[in-house]
Amino acid sequence: MDHSSTEAEAGGGSTGDGSVETELSRDMSLFDITFIGVGAMIGAGVFALTGFAAGIAGPALTIAFIINGFVAMFTAVSYAELGAAFPEAGGGYLWVKEALVDPNGFYAGWMSWFAHAVACALYAVTFGTFFVEFLRIGFGLPTEFALLGFITPIMAEKGLAALVVVAFAYINFRGAEETGKAGVIVTGIKVVILGIFVAFGLTTTFNNPNWTAKFLDSPSFAPNGFIGIVGAMGFTYIAFEGYEIIVQSGEEVVNPGKNVPKAVFYSMAIVVPIYVLVAFAAIGGITPTADLISKAAGVSGSAASVPTWELLGGLGELGIIEAAGQFVPYGAFLLLFAGLAATMSALNATVYSSSRVSFAMGRDRALPAFFDRIHPDKRTPHWAILLSGILIILMAISLPIESVAASADLMFILLFVQVNWTVIRMRQTHPDLPRTYKVPYMPWPPLIGIGLQFLLTPFLVYELGLKPGIGPGSEGFVALITTAVWMIIGLGVYYGYSKQKEAEQMEEETPTVVTERVPSEADNQIVVPIANPESAPQLMRTATDIARDRNGEILVMSIVTVPQQTPLSEGRKFIDDQRNVLDEAMAIAEDEDVPVSGTIRIGHDVSKAILNTVEQYDSDAVLMGWKGQHKSQRRDIVLGSNVDEVVQNADCDVLVERIGPDEGAAESILVPTAGGPHAELAAEVADNIARSNGATVEVIHVVGPDATESERADAQTVLDEAKDDFNEGTTVTTELLTGDDVVDTIVERTGEHDLTIIGATREGLLQQFVFGALPEQVGWRSKSTIIMAKRNLGITSRLSRWLR
Repeated sequence: MDHSSTEAEAGGGSTGDGSVETELSRDMSLFDITFIGVGAMIGAGVFALTGFAAGIAGPALTIAFIINGFVAMFTAVSYAELGAAFPEAGGGYLWVKEALVDPNGFYAGWMSWFAHAVACALYAVTFGTFFVEFLRIGFGLPTEFALLGFITPIMAEKGLAALVVVAFAYINFRGAEETGKAGVIVTGIKVVILGIFVAFGLTTTFNNPNWTAKFLDSPSFAPNGFIGIVGAMGFTYIAFEGYEIIVQSGEEVVNPGKNVPKAVFYSMAIVVPIYVLVAFAAIGGITPTADLISKAAGVSGSAASVPTWELLGGLGELGIIEAAGQFVPYGAFLLLFAGLAATMSALNATVYSSSRVSFAMGRDRALPAFFDRIHPDKRTPHWAILLSGILIILMAISLPIESVAASADLMFILLFVQVNWTVIRMRQTHPDLPRTYKVPYMPWPPLIGIGLQFLLTPFLVYELGLKPGIGPGSEGFVALITTAVWMIIGLGVYYGYSKQKEAEQMEEETPTVVTERVPSEADNQIVVPIANPESAPQLMRTATDIARDRNGEILVMSIVTVPQQTPLSEGRKFIDDQRNVLDEAMAIAEDEDVPVSGTIRIGHDVSKAILNTVEQYDSDAVLMGWKGQHKSQRRDIVLGSNVDEVVQNADCDVLVERIGPDEGAAESILVPTAGGPHAELAAEVADNIARSNGATVEVIHVVGPDATESERADAQTVLDEAKDDFNEGTTVTTELLTGDDVVDTIVERTGEHDLTIIGATREGLLQQFVFGALPEQVGWRSKSTIIMAKRNLGITSRLSRWLR
């Protein structure tokens, strides 16, 4: 019969927000996801930071961009491996929280929130600067104007930055999001306009017979030496973090195991040459004039004596805009239009990202609960959006653009260090993770990535804060102090709030709203999650057979699931439907005189509700149903996301039953065995059911046709030991079978029995198999009822879960 227990409709799985569905929608192609990465990297960074970086590195900025791409690749490969293995939203925060001990997970989210907020502040400040410049050119305003007698350019820029953050915060509050097609169009516009800029810039450069002097004689290719190159690399490193956005889209990508790594590498291959060409065209194409020198901060001298890289550095975020105004027809308007499009696109995405990170931390109780609140009408996390918007505005109006960029760089560097360490740890803690792409020469690439990113940090601060004539004063120290203060605040939040909330979170995540008789303190308790009324009779018969023979009790539970965007209180509207299912299931146990109690929980996540119930009542076993059909295309989902999660993390024995066409009491039971604790559990369950129904049991072991006499003797010993696990009153026969394929042989024999019970073949650490290859293949292929059993091995199972 078509069976589902609470996994419930386990063949399909569950969405990230806890709602159950048949399968994730995957409609993004390799082209789409590559353009997401390209669009993220060719954002406000290339428009706003190229001029500043030229002032730090000189003509060697081209080399700085090439090396930066090389450095970024050592982290990109880590994102490629983990993004392919975990194709779901969350990215670095998810992986660090999964693999490293606290407070690493908290800090990953804390830094990610701040980094996205600071990046958003950079986009807002850039928008304000570009918009003011657009108005100045369009209306012929002087460089130092005073609108209404008191609104100066800097006031207008900061005011516009704040307004645009408010606008996009409101858009996110309303629930509007940029569509994928619009994102591709905006990215295409940016690439085309930058292509025009490069074409005209190269033409202008090479038409100048003395163009090499701009690179080699000004006063040198690298006027500030190695320190200048590395400082520019650190300053522009934020522009290369687009692979973080790529992996966030993994849930929507066709064949993410292959396409996510390809998109990471393709986007880097597209972006690095564009950055190099933009830098070369800007330095080679611009011509110093008295007017430009007057606009450039900290630059003085005659037009013939000022190097173009120094001029670009003084012009700052308007560097390539002014360059385009010289050698591209309508160039200033074109670049400003592209820059405004880039900043608005990036603003929408980063306001969303920043607020969702804080919302997720609020949901996990890493931040106060009001971050998790949902607006009753808009169904969006309005407090998370509001507070993220305030943080973004404070950063945008209080810090210079150089400090904003540097602060974001520092935070992303720290996050990337954690991700690089995570990919190393997961090779140890998750050895069987399905990796369609693997970082070669492990652990050296991520270790080199960690070392190189630590190398960038002091040079970044030095260039912006210490070296006279290069950085604009103390901006590097401002960025460093801002980052340090945020980290210290995070330490206080974690130990003063988050850590204490971990123990309280369990009941809040899945509150008990209905209890039909409080569970007793029987020696043995079986939890039976029920979702489908049609599957309840057979599951309850199995549970009563086991509980009766063990003198135990049954705890029936039903779960009302609501999306993450919906308050748990909304789930109370659906309690009555679940109460009927609960009452019908409990009636089956009552008719058999087996002690039974019931509970209904509301939660965002089915598996978490089950795990919390098991922990709260210190249950001994959980019995779940499984469809055994519509296998998920996702390699990280085996039996179904909820079943997988419970099997891997429950602190009790786990039984998963796939109900066959015959729903009556079992008269004959098959127990394939290869020895071990999981096989012993399968034998115990078979004994419980056989004693309750007067059924016969056949225990089998399969050997190959080429098995030696010694191997056959060892196999017979396994059978004899398995038979000894049964009570004397149970009728048990054993048989040693010979077959070329173990699964084929077992599946063929299952047709002769009403029920097959098989133990897991190994512990799983987020591996491709949850119970092991053999039990799952038997479960998928057999037509009769199958129960897969997994023993809780105490400290061994706890250690496995901790390593996850």
